[in-house]
Amino acid sequence: MFQITKIIGMIFTSLLASFLLLSSASIAQTHSVNSGNNNGEKTMKIRIVFDDRTVTATLKDSPSSQDFVDQLPLTVDLEDYASTEKIAYLPNKLTREGAPAGVSSKAGDISYYAPWGNLVIFYKSFGYASGLINLGKLDGGLERFTSNGAMKVTIELAE
Repeated sequence: MFQITKIIGMIFTSLLASFLLLSSASIAQTHSVNSGNNNGEKTMKIRIVFDDRTVTATLKDSPSSQDFVDQLPLTVDLEDYASTEKIAYLPNKLTREGAPAGVSSKAGDISYYAPWGNLVIFYKSFGYASGLINLGKLDGGLERFTSNGAMKVTIELAE
């Protein structure tokens, strides 16, 4: 009888340990997924460093955004394009995996224009463009991008 009680106790202890392990893994996974924003999407933060100021942005967790983050830190010349956006050519093209055929953009959006292989920061809203992939959005500081000239910036992952 003592042997059966001992075996039942070991089984119960093993089941309890497994339950606790699975519960804490589930809680950790939920926290990681929800840590980005209120919509439950996982996000990544970057900094865009100018000579006189730093602007932060939030990137979506997507294959294209991850490809972009993998190239950081980058120092690029942002050139004005069409009095609507700043563009910079990236050293390597980003994946289009899981991306829509195109998107419309709003002021503050950070995107990737796949046909040209360039990063785009919109300072004015723009209609639909095929091949445009939204990577994320500026957290603020849009006015820093509205000058007509080119600007050198360093883009890095925020910790």
